[in-house]
Amino acid sequence: METRKRSLVKALVWNAIGFASMVLVGFLATGSAKLGGTMALINTALGFGCYVIYERVWSRISWGLRSEFAGQGQIGERVTGQANV
Repeated sequence: METRKRSLVKALVWNAIGFASMVLVGFLATGSAKLGGTMALINTALGFGCYVIYERVWSRISWGLRSEFAGQGQIGERVTGQANV
């Protein structure tokens, strides 16, 4: 399971990349750096919030994981017996 800190850092890095590309797209679409930057800032804030929630939800879902710790979504719970498929 991912820590909250790791999920947060991943979201920040991803959103920094997205923000830079959205500033460029916003500028090219509007011809205004101020308007393009504002659009990018709003998009990045919304995307950041959605991404953090999305990652935290998926960190609790064991479906599709191949690990001895991919049990019932409980931290530290060890799965014994047959491997999860």
